[in-house]
Amino acid sequence: MKRMRRVLWFLGRYFLVALLGFVVGILGLYVYMVRSGPALEVWHTEILDGEFTSEHADEVVTLEDYQALEAKLYDRLDAQVYSKTETGPALALARYSAGSQVDPRHLNPDWNRTFELMHEEPRGGVLLLHGMSDSPYSLRAIGESLHRQGYWVVGLRLPGHGTAPSGLTTITWEDMAAAVRLGMRHLAKNVPDDSIHIIGYSTGAPLALNYELDVLDGMETPAPASLVLISPAIGVSPAAAVAKWKRRLSMLPGLQKLAWADILPEFDPFKYNSFAINAGEQVHRLTRSVARRIEARAGEGMIAGFPPTLVLLSSVDATVSTDAVIDNLLEHLAPEGHELFLFDINRVSVKSSILVSDPGPMSMRLMNNSNLPFKLTLLRNENTDSVIVVCHRKDSFSSEVTIEPLDLEWPSGIISLSHVALPFPPDDPLYGHIDRAQNETNTGGIHLGQLAFQGERGLLRFSSDWLLRLRHNPFYPVLESRVLEWLEDAGSNVR
Repeated sequence: MKRMRRVLWFLGRYFLVALLGFVVGILGLYVYMVRSGPALEVWHTEILDGEFTSEHADEVVTLEDYQALEAKLYDRLDAQVYSKTETGPALALARYSAGSQVDPRHLNPDWNRTFELMHEEPRGGVLLLHGMSDSPYSLRAIGESLHRQGYWVVGLRLPGHGTAPSGLTTITWEDMAAAVRLGMRHLAKNVPDDSIHIIGYSTGAPLALNYELDVLDGMETPAPASLVLISPAIGVSPAAAVAKWKRRLSMLPGLQKLAWADILPEFDPFKYNSFAINAGEQVHRLTRSVARRIEARAGEGMIAGFPPTLVLLSSVDATVSTDAVIDNLLEHLAPEGHELFLFDINRVSVKSSILVSDPGPMSMRLMNNSNLPFKLTLLRNENTDSVIVVCHRKDSFSSEVTIEPLDLEWPSGIISLSHVALPFPPDDPLYGHIDRAQNETNTGGIHLGQLAFQGERGLLRFSSDWLLRLRHNPFYPVLESRVLEWLEDAGSNVR
């Protein structure tokens, strides 16, 4: 018996040593691969002092204060990043090369900054919240349309954004939430506080939900009259949960690259291509906090008194899932006029046999489910032989479907929308269809909507996935029309 125990002890020890060696080897290989990747540039390493944080909330109390702080931040960006970056013809597509074609400082306006579209007698106010790594440009089109309809619009630049990717290495979601509170209070001073709406895109969506939950908890005013959530980041990948450990390892000497999920060339004037690990960590923390608060409230029954909420989502989305939107939000809200608007894939151009996963069965299960506490709209092909699109609509707790014809069809070559496509119209000067956008001037003549490079793989410094992803919404008129109707209806039925 003793001999058996000794044998087992030795085997256990050798197994642990082998396992430890394997783990160390894998970690060493991973560190080697990270360190041998693209070099960090000045826009990855320079931390700009003076960014707004939640600690500034008692000092920076007005939008004017916020924009003054923002202006100083851009002065630091000039001194710490632009002045240290080379210039010349070879860098014409380098965002941080002074005078390049994608230098946003020379564009009018520079949509990286907070913008405000005012009215003397506004019919209401709208706060626009962009996504992680984006800028106020993301919701520029809908903001300008709302302004034409008489709304006072604030496109808020969230902390850490619009300057350099390094801003995402230190920011927290609490900092962004503090900026949202400031934006809402500013609108309340200028428009009736019962007619303020929030439109949140991607990470802006859970920030809008977090604010509304604070309202329900009696912590904040004014209360939004409605919420519009576009490609909402609700229920992100569990992989984001390990982000904090990579970020902590990146603090060790020589491992700074571990702070980055992607290190890419910066050629987009209004969006970071590089993505900090901390950004993923903050999205995970934010969405987890919102989901827990909603679940806790729903423990006492379906949540009543929530502002009318419209969710617009592509049925295929590499960032979020329809299931998460339903499970973590919509199924918990009392049936008080909320709606899910889904964009299906192009059933003519792509068949299920070549898809990794077909969203069709899930969409049809929803359409046939008579127990949903929210309205459902599905934009889809008229039939599997037609590129013409129609809207299938049904009310909450109903199985009766109505079909609304649309004067739209799937453009040739487009098989689906994407997480990043929904808020951009086809004629967007930066991300839109090139036939319309190439004559625009407010993006410096740069067009990123339909890049179609062909050549040998591995030649470019970014993956072919970047080229494949659709950057604009061919059905944007439907989205914009629905948003305008939503705000108008909510404004006439305020809480």
